[in-house]
Amino acid sequence: MTDLIEQRETGSQADPAIEVSVVVPILNEEAYIGPCIESILKQDFPRERMEVLFVDGDSEDKTTAIIAQYQEKYPFIHCLHNPGRTVQLALNIGIRAAVGEYIVRLDAHSEYADDYISQSIATLKKTGADNVGGPMIACGKNAVQKVVAAAYHSPFALGGGKFHIADYEGYVDTVFLGAYKRQTILDLGLYDEDFPRSEDDEFNMRLHAHGGKVYMTPAIKSRYYPRDSYRKVFKQYYEYGVWKVAVIKKHKKPARLSHLVPISFVLFIAVFGLLSLFFSPARWVFGGVMGLYLLLDIYFSFSNKRVKGFVNKLRLMWVHFILHISYGLGFLQGIFQFAGKTFQPV
Repeated sequence: MTDLIEQRETGSQADPAIEVSVVVPILNEEAYIGPCIESILKQDFPRERMEVLFVDGDSEDKTTAIIAQYQEKYPFIHCLHNPGRTVQLALNIGIRAAVGEYIVRLDAHSEYADDYISQSIATLKKTGADNVGGPMIACGKNAVQKVVAAAYHSPFALGGGKFHIADYEGYVDTVFLGAYKRQTILDLGLYDEDFPRSEDDEFNMRLHAHGGKVYMTPAIKSRYYPRDSYRKVFKQYYEYGVWKVAVIKKHKKPARLSHLVPISFVLFIAVFGLLSLFFSPARWVFGGVMGLYLLLDIYFSFSNKRVKGFVNKLRLMWVHFILHISYGLGFLQGIFQFAGKTFQPV
């Protein structure tokens, strides 16, 4: 899988006709890689002007075997090796190997509108922005995944980030995935390899710090399939919480309220939960706040039109709680983990 990189390092395989390099980090994506490739094959962007670089972190399922089947028929599809396994390393491997003027980052857990690539390139050219993308429209296949997808679009769950708003258009802090000129990210030093999570947040903050702009448009359409179990959701958002602290620390930016609410909630439960065992006033405060949280959870879960059925509404309540607790615990872990850590300046 490293042959392509070796060939390009020696200059023996660099097709000047390629305008766009699609980079897709992958790891154990057997359930999603086929539909992802099929949606790439349906793109209206000319195949002779693009390449697709899957960067695999030693998948232990049939992911690479499925890709190999497509490679036999479609020579513009390549599979590179990522010994480090993490997303930011995969992105850097793909970007270094790419020959296109533009990089379009894709995710194997997503499917893309037929004009996704062409709209991305057109938006880059039209707006002059340095990074462009569309909203994260989450979908589900099983019951839990559908509920998690609904939570992604709930202001109670994730704080209402703009890239979750389907019809928003304009300049933003960050976007889902993204497309940019290859030279732009090379000039910024690629993705920070110290960040196995929140690598896109860190990159976009660095881009803004150097005067760059990030633009979002609903014309760039895709469907994202989130984690399909409570355990996977907890693990993912715990890690997001940990690495959000690292992003804040590196860029010396104050945390937004949406970052601080989950950790405040976790600390409140720990402190007042303990105090309530011994002091009656603390018991009243603890009960009042948790009661208010429960009422808000009920309201946002049962008013969510994306979720049908009483049982699924209850599932959504549980997902809200998982997202808040996991992110808050991760953020707390990050405070201790990075207390003495020094990151390279922006």
